Amino acid sequence: MKISHSFDSGAIEVLSVDDPGNIRLRLRADNAAEFRQWFHFRVQGAAGQSLRMVFENAAEAAYPDGWPGYRCVASYDRRSWFRVADTRYEDGQLIVEHAPEHGSVYYAYFEPYSYERHLDLVGWAEMSPFAQADSLGWTVEGREIDRIVVGRATPGHRPVWVIARQHPGETMAEWFIEGLLERLLDAADPVARRIRERAVLHIVPNMNPDGAIHGNLRTNAAGRNLNREWRAPDEQASPEVFHVRRAMEATGCDLFLDIHGDEALPYVFFSTAEEVPGFTVETAARQARFVAAFAAASPDFQTEEGYKPGRFGEELLTLASKWVAHRFGCVSLTLEMPFKDNANLPDGHAGWSGARSKRMGAAMLNAILAHLEGA
Repeated sequence: MKISHSFDSGAIEVLSVDDPGNIRLRLRADNAAEFRQWFHFRVQGAAGQSLRMVFENAAEAAYPDGWPGYRCVASYDRRSWFRVADTRYEDGQLIVEHAPEHGSVYYAYFEPYSYERHLDLVGWAEMSPFAQADSLGWTVEGREIDRIVVGRATPGHRPVWVIARQHPGETMAEWFIEGLLERLLDAADPVARRIRERAVLHIVPNMNPDGAIHGNLRTNAAGRNLNREWRAPDEQASPEVFHVRRAMEATGCDLFLDIHGDEALPYVFFSTAEEVPGFTVETAARQARFVAAFAAASPDFQTEEGYKPGRFGEELLTLASKWVAHRFGCVSLTLEMPFKDNANLPDGHAGWSGARSKRMGAAMLNAILAHLEGA
């Protein structure tokens, strides 16, 4: 039996594989920071054996509150992913017990979204008559910061920005973007058509490709948490934010969405902008209309559970959606999806998944159109 992780987003530390009933593992930290929680690895030669995999340092994860109720994801073909039912958190250790049906099986914290799939998504979108792709600059390690622009920047067309995966381990965010783009570029979809007639959308599917390839949870290749860099991004250490923010200053912003995943809360929710200095009554009304429209579009979304006021403290204006709300005075929201499942609409087989994230992205178009029509 062998365990490997030298592939796109692979991450694990192997202590012992001598005994299938006592496989000892450690969560690996981000390449240049001490955040750890993401894992992705392959087990070979274990078909029919009862595996017991123990992540011995799970209590040292960035969000240990994310383990209770969590179930590991697994796949034989890297296309269809399922939850491992026997996953539990005991005495500071994450324990996964599973008997693979085939000789090769992949385990991951959440359904991965590979860099190859990212490039395929950008190439596919550029083939649409409604879209064009460009590069806003380069990452720390020299990868492109891809942007997909949908619509034309003509008078009356309002600028909408959607970014995803500032935290690279939150792969549900790029699945969301894939679903959004598939509907937005559908010539037969009337909601998409209306949006294209009224807005120009600037979509950054992956803000952190370096971190994604490294298998990081939260940081880029320089160890920076990009969602704490927006007040004063460093062109060398956080060029991803520097270049996106510069492009946003050039276009303006009427609506901003930052797509994320939350380790602990088993719900889909927004982090809103009421605490941002200068948040007006008018913006509050526009935000409320947007939230209501999204709630009507997707039963997976809810407003009862979410972050408590004051969570971000002095960091507030270093976060993307808070900085944008302050800078442009627009509706600016962070969407959070669960790593676990949606407790309101649970799925015993897949939990929260790439497929559900894609449907969430498609549903977001209804709220975007309501925003464009209601202002």
